[in-house]
Amino acid sequence: MNAQLSSLMEKEVSRKEFLGMSGLALASIFGFGSFIKLLTGKSLTGSRHHAAPSSYGYGASVYGGAKAQ
Repeated sequence: MNAQLSSLMEKEVSRKEFLGMSGLALASIFGFGSFIKLLTGKSLTGSRHHAAPSSYGYGASVYGGAKAQ
C-alpha cells in the first residue's frame, strides 16, 4: 500500500484532474446523497411532515406558569 501511495503522490496531474479527484474523494466521504441534498436543499426521503401540536404529553404546558391567552 505504501508503494501505491508513493506512486500516486509522484504522478503529475493538471488542476482539472486534481479538482475532479478531490471532488470525488469528498463525495465518497460524505456520501453522494448528502451532497445532492446540500446542493438542492431538499430531503431525499420525502416531504417534511410535522405532527400537529397536542395538548397532551411532554411539552404541552408552559414550564412554571399558565399559558398566555
